Amino acid sequence: MMLMSRALGDSADATAPDGSEVRLLVTATRGSMAHFTLGPGQVSRAVAHRSVEEVWFFTHGLGRMWRSLGQDQSILEVKAGLSVNIPPGTSFQFRCDGAEPLQAVGVTMPPWPGMDEAYEVKGLCPGRG
Repeated sequence: MMLMSRALGDSADATAPDGSEVRLLVTATRGSMAHFTLGPGQVSRAVAHRSVEEVWFFTHGLGRMWRSLGQDQSILEVKAGLSVNIPPGTSFQFRCDGAEPLQAVGVTMPPWPGMDEAYEVKGLCPGRG
């Protein structure tokens, strides 16, 4: 195992399957970390993950997040300081309601395996595409 560090980049490294901008952070044996940004007025695509679990910590902005797993469904107002979990198989979608970008740091366990991990689902509102 190596000791790693990585600073937050000035520009996106990739686009997530949900359409948000992704800046990659460190990856470890049992998890990976990334920074997600969704611009003002934007709505993500609704997706679910096949096998990974995620925890997100919102760092900036205002918005809403829809999550649905089995009979459990919620729409949550999100803002800096709030954390959420996204268990495997959870359908989710988020939107930026404020004038500033909505930003979150996410940890994926196990590490993100690739773009085929996420699949599109029916969300509450049309996402960008």
